[in-house]
Amino acid sequence: MYRVTLSFEDLPIRDDLRGMTPYGAPQAPLPVALNVNENTHPVPDEVAGDILDAIALALRDVNRYPDREFTPLREAFAGYLGAGLQREQIWAANGSNEVLQHLLQAFAGPGRRALGFAPTYSMYPLLTRATGAQWQAGTREDDYSLSPESAAAQVADAAPDVVFLCAPNNPTGTPLPLEVVRAVYEASRGIVIVDEAYQEFAPRDIPSAVTLLPGRERLVVSRTMSKAFAFAGARVGYLAADPAVIDALRLVRLPYHLSALTQAAATAALGHASTMLSMVDEIVGQRDRISATLEALGYRPHESWTNFVLFGGVDDPAETWRRLYDRGVLIRDVGIPHHLRVTAGTEAESTAFLEALASIDSEA
Repeated sequence: MYRVTLSFEDLPIRDDLRGMTPYGAPQAPLPVALNVNENTHPVPDEVAGDILDAIALALRDVNRYPDREFTPLREAFAGYLGAGLQREQIWAANGSNEVLQHLLQAFAGPGRRALGFAPTYSMYPLLTRATGAQWQAGTREDDYSLSPESAAAQVADAAPDVVFLCAPNNPTGTPLPLEVVRAVYEASRGIVIVDEAYQEFAPRDIPSAVTLLPGRERLVVSRTMSKAFAFAGARVGYLAADPAVIDALRLVRLPYHLSALTQAAATAALGHASTMLSMVDEIVGQRDRISATLEALGYRPHESWTNFVLFGGVDDPAETWRRLYDRGVLIRDVGIPHHLRVTAGTEAESTAFLEALASIDSEA
């Protein structure tokens, strides 16, 4: 049996990586897992059948390298996003984290700086530092909102090379008006990334930041199939931007970075977009139900345009998390004092969470 005799920090690792810890959302085989904002609904059978057929067809040529430009998939993403987008404006990778990594590799790196408004997605600083760039955390209002004036002033003062705008914000669920995107873009000299991982859960009449792309060559809008499309295990993320941005990303991507099987599965799923997105309304309904019940229980749920709810008023988050865990329910302690976050699951999963939380309160 091999024995570990040293830690990785005993190796000649890069100095700027020392002291860092990897992303580590808990994974545990509990009956109700509502901690990482997955779409807990399975892919519908009719869609799964077409995906399996597409993968089987791709397997016939799996001895060959895949389409390096993943042309049919880019065309499918452009059609899904609309707004007059063309395939030349689309990029994709193995999850939106790799999309963001490509952007940072191309536009950040040693001697450069990326800025985001905390609290926000925990991978932004990890990806930034892993590419050798410096991370700078901006601030939000007490309700986690971000005004155009404040955001623009912070960007102008810091002059970062990359700005992250999470819209809606993770882990708070807070909406981000397009006015903020416009103001930040005007104040910025570098790349502005609008991360719309949860856009499909926002009200239908709210336009996407893709509508702001014309005339803004430094603006990037990132998306994922993990959430609304129930594709977290397939690892597919994508973005829309000026074709010149796409050209820059080709410089840093690995050759043939999207497998033929991934391309086939994602393209098939996009062909059933209306069916896949039919789950969104049910998830939004459970999200709003969770918020209402949390408020009735005496907690303070924050406004959310995502598939999760951040709620305050938790006296001891670590203890509440543990007692929910003991009841077979896994949620997330995101490190915000007196807060916890829960994903909106199926009706049964949401009920299990709410009943478990109520039972804890009744014992207090």
